[in-house]
Amino acid sequence: MSRRKLSAAVSACAVVSALTTATVLAVTAPAAALARAHGGTGGAEDSPHITAPRVAAELREDEVAALGKEHAEEHASARAAVRGVGDYPQSTRTNRLKALTDSQATINAGFDPAVSGAFKQYFPSPEFAAHIAMLPTGKVLLFSFERIETNPEKEPAPTQTTGKENAGRAFLWDPAKGTGADAFTKVTPPMVNMPDDLNELRPAPFFCSGHSFLPNGMLGVFGGNLGGNGGTGAKLSLVFDPWTETWTRNPDMSVGRWYPSVVTGPDGRQLIMSGQSELGWGTPTPVVERFPAKGYPVPVAKTDTPTNTPVDTFKATAPFTLDYPHLFSLRDGNIYGLGRDPAQQWKFDLKSESRSDLPARPDGKKRNYGSAVPLPGGVNGPDSVLVLGGDRDNPSTLKLANGNWTAEKSRAFGRTQDDTLLLPDGTLMTVSGAYDIRDYGNGPYNPNADLKYRQTELRDTQGNWRLGPVQRLPRGYHSNAVVLPDGRVLVTGDELQQLANDPDIKDDMNGTIEIYEPAYLAQGNRPNLDRAPKTPIGYDSKFLVTTLTPERAAKAVLLSPTTATHSVNTSQRHLELRVTSRAGTKLELQAPPSAEAAPPGYYMLFLLNDQGVPSEAQWVQLT
Repeated sequence: MSRRKLSAAVSACAVVSALTTATVLAVTAPAAALARAHGGTGGAEDSPHITAPRVAAELREDEVAALGKEHAEEHASARAAVRGVGDYPQSTRTNRLKALTDSQATINAGFDPAVSGAFKQYFPSPEFAAHIAMLPTGKVLLFSFERIETNPEKEPAPTQTTGKENAGRAFLWDPAKGTGADAFTKVTPPMVNMPDDLNELRPAPFFCSGHSFLPNGMLGVFGGNLGGNGGTGAKLSLVFDPWTETWTRNPDMSVGRWYPSVVTGPDGRQLIMSGQSELGWGTPTPVVERFPAKGYPVPVAKTDTPTNTPVDTFKATAPFTLDYPHLFSLRDGNIYGLGRDPAQQWKFDLKSESRSDLPARPDGKKRNYGSAVPLPGGVNGPDSVLVLGGDRDNPSTLKLANGNWTAEKSRAFGRTQDDTLLLPDGTLMTVSGAYDIRDYGNGPYNPNADLKYRQTELRDTQGNWRLGPVQRLPRGYHSNAVVLPDGRVLVTGDELQQLANDPDIKDDMNGTIEIYEPAYLAQGNRPNLDRAPKTPIGYDSKFLVTTLTPERAAKAVLLSPTTATHSVNTSQRHLELRVTSRAGTKLELQAPPSAEAAPPGYYMLFLLNDQGVPSEAQWVQLT
């Protein structure tokens, strides 16, 4: 399909935020990288940054002088992408996928699944999955955009496109139906007529939006792409209903948002912050909005679909100058906004609708798209956040607790675009990553990746990191991952990597999914969780569950489902539940003490044995 109204002189900063890179491992991995795969430390110094020749040809001395080389390279990369680099043959895609498949098998043979886990499945998907949500039905929502390009060295997203080609798309994957094409169902977003003066209906262009869960398990999605001007924010306000598998459009927000963040607070309402406005790239909005607006009920039941439900304006502003800040609701009931700029760290009081300063992040540097995770906090919910990734040259991790920053143990090397997940046993797992946006260690738009960016990293409950097995594709920008109810991890995303390694670019399977099985799935028999309440559970109340293996049920935990994009995951949460009594196959558990400990909504309930091996989860709702 042709591009429409594509400016040859786009705002380079904006294009950089929309473009992605296609990368793939060379057939022969460097010896140093192989050493890292088997437990070496590795580091940025092992893979010096190289500027791709076509990017170097686009560098401008005035931009280097004014912006610095790193930022000027982003501008040059954008110009190189707009010019295009020719065709990308199917044979290249096929050969690269084979090289990745072979090297993954060779390297991972050196890892013990009972110690490091293992990647077990890899299969095609119809969706790029720049956005993901683990739904309380057990299905996974994957959504992004209709591509306008199949060459992975060009921009496939219609960020600069106005009109009907600027469209969103979404699919559901049902794990119960396996891994074939019939396991996916298309769930097209509402048809909209965007305010671009073209009067062309298209599925809502909600890519590069923000999202979080409502208490009834529905997903609120806010913002998206209006088209043109380097990334122009849409005012879209949408809800996906997992129970009917349909979308609803609500009245627009007051301001456009492209790359916003959304978090659900203990009151069940969503706070929406940041994002480039309807004026285009370079106009981040400080306006904070709330959904549902005060005066409108918070949806609790499965049938409470918000319709004709507006947002309202939160009194305090959030003047983030960089997009997609990390937002978290911690056990004190406040919302913590951790910006990518080290000085932009704030606390938001939901009751007074005020903002107060937090100490600046002590590393003193911008962290690009990297992950952040609220650390397990026992039965009372999280009171601290671990910030990691986003700095390609810095492997350090920092913890914010009680308003103070402290250094935690570092990872093996710096990476951006990483996805870090809380697992049922309280450990952390990092998948995916890159040197920078569309740069996997060999210069912007170079399709070859350093092996280390395919390596997982695993953090135990004492905070120690170690390198784990490698995933098949290197995945960076727009990569995503979720923990499934059976304890496995789904890894997907990065549309350029998926296009670069597509075994048949002419079919409708645009993306890929890879399944990782953590070590606990190779450590003996799992506990059984047979039954859990189907009706909502009140805070601090006691409730019964049934297990067919009571001797293996040492502990019970709640793990919140993930919804994420651009390394931002505001929904993660891990809580322990008190086991108050045991009688045969019945366990009496006590719910979290308050909505501050665990915001209302659906959670995965796991039983764990004394070695941390989890059962398959049952879904429960806190309200």
